[in-house]
Amino acid sequence: MARYLLRRLAFLLVSLALASVVLFVLLRMLPGDPANALTSVGAGPEQIAAARHSIGSDRPLPEQFTHWIGQLATGDLGTSFVSSLPVGPEVSSRLDVTLPLTLAAFVLAVLIAVPAGFVAAYKRRTWYGALLSGVSQLGIAVPVFWLGMILIAVFSLNAGWLPAGGFPQEGWAAPTEAVRSLALPVVTIALVMGASLTRYVRSATLDVLNSDYLRTARALGSSFGRAMWRHGLRNASVPVISILGIELASTLLGAVVVESVFALPGLGSMLATGIAQHDYPVIQGVLFVSTLAVLLIGFAADLVQRIVDPRLRNRLSGGPR
Repeated sequence: MARYLLRRLAFLLVSLALASVVLFVLLRMLPGDPANALTSVGAGPEQIAAARHSIGSDRPLPEQFTHWIGQLATGDLGTSFVSSLPVGPEVSSRLDVTLPLTLAAFVLAVLIAVPAGFVAAYKRRTWYGALLSGVSQLGIAVPVFWLGMILIAVFSLNAGWLPAGGFPQEGWAAPTEAVRSLALPVVTIALVMGASLTRYVRSATLDVLNSDYLRTARALGSSFGRAMWRHGLRNASVPVISILGIELASTLLGAVVVESVFALPGLGSMLATGIAQHDYPVIQGVLFVSTLAVLLIGFAADLVQRIVDPRLRNRLSGGPR
C-alpha cells in the first residue's frame, strides 16, 4: 500500500505538471490581447505596448512560463492583470462559497440516490420502482440552469421563502443568511446529480441481486438483509465510489453554471469574469486550483476503493485474486 501511495502521488504530481503546461499553452492560443482590458477604447500602439510591458505579456513565452511555474512552486498564483490584486487570496475567498455549495449538494445527492437506487432495483417489478427509474432518467435530461430558474420562480418569486440569488457580504459570519442563500443552488445541483447517481446505484444493486454469492448466502440460511449487509453492500459500493468521485469533480468544475444562475460569488463567477477580461493569472489560478481538486478527488476515490475491496489490495501486494 505504501508503494501504491507513492506511485499515485508521483502520478498526481506529473499530471499536475502536464496540466500546467497545457493550461498555459492553450490560454496563449486563445484570441484576444489581455492588454486591451487595461486600456481605453481607441488606445494607441504606444499605450497598448506599455500595458503589455506592465503585465509582462510582451516577454517570450518560455520566460512567462518559467515565471509562472516559479510562482506556483512558492504557492503564489500570481497577480491579476486587471485588479492588480493577488489571485491566491481571491481564490481562497471564493472557495468559501464554492466548496460548501459543492459538498452540500454532493451529500444531499448521495442521500437521495442511495435509497432511491436501491428501491428502484429491488422493487423494479413494482409501479413505484419503475417510477423511480423513470424519474431518475428524466432528471438526467433536465438542464441544471433550467431547473435552477424553475426553483427560483417557485420558491423565491412566488412563495418568497428563499432568496433568488446573491450571497451576504458578511459571508459565513452571517450563517443563517449564508445557508439560505445556498439552499436553492444546493437543491438544484443535488437533484440533477442525484438523478444520475440513482441510475448507477440501481445498476450496481442489480448486479449484486443477480450474483451467485448472494444466492449462495441466501441458500445457506442468511436473511436478505444480512446477506446484503455482509456480502452485497461492499461489492455494490466499489463501482459507485468511482462514479461518486467523477460526479463530485464534475460538480466542482460545473459550478460556473449554477453560480451564474444564482449570482453567487464563487470560483465559477471568478473564472467567467477572468475569461471576459482575458485576465490570464485569474484564469490560470482558478483552473489550476480546480485541476488540483479534481486530481485529489480521483486519488481519494481510488484509495477508498482499495480500502473497501480486498481484491484490489491483493493486486497491489501480489496476493491471490
